Amino acid sequence: MKIYDISLPISENTVVWPGDDAPKLTFLSHLDRGDENTLTTMSMSAHTGTHVDAPLHFVKGGSTVDQLDLNVLIGDALVIEALDADALTAALFDALKIPSNTERLLVKTRNSKEWADGASAFNEQYVAVTADGARWLVDHGVKLIGVDYLSVAEYKDTKTPHDILLGAGVIPLEGCNLSDVPPGNYQLVALPMKLVGRDGAPTRAVLIAD
Repeated sequence: MKIYDISLPISENTVVWPGDDAPKLTFLSHLDRGDENTLTTMSMSAHTGTHVDAPLHFVKGGSTVDQLDLNVLIGDALVIEALDADALTAALFDALKIPSNTERLLVKTRNSKEWADGASAFNEQYVAVTADGARWLVDHGVKLIGVDYLSVAEYKDTKTPHDILLGAGVIPLEGCNLSDVPPGNYQLVALPMKLVGRDGAPTRAVLIAD
């Protein structure tokens, strides 16, 4: 069994969405200072690093991250490569010949190279799902879509793909680092923090190969 940790590390240098505050991690106490323990406090967006979106993120009255179905967040997953793609469109998904029973789909694009290279700045030109790509995913029964940048939707239109996916209950797993993951079939375990009543949460996500 091989385990691929596809989660981004979180530090004060983590790349964040424009306008979001960088994570702030502060030692309230530390053994090196003579304190009796080491204790960290932190402040960051719920959409920092690898994270899931709940419907509430874009759907008024939508379900929250603590209400997400763990049966969707854990299970068989397919990793596909689209390294030459500029956008994840319906035509691209058709061309990739994704099996009809795929419920959890993760797409490896050129974005993952940025994480492998230690990206330190936000890139507006990341590869993401278009509106027609989002409709394709819904129409083909995908329940979770994993992408290797900080949003499932393109920077120029974040709303429409989110509306389509979240409105249909499809869970975006965003900010995956797939740089070391070969295409193929895996078991996905993606467990977000159980933030009550919130729109998303940082997530530790792994892929397990037999």
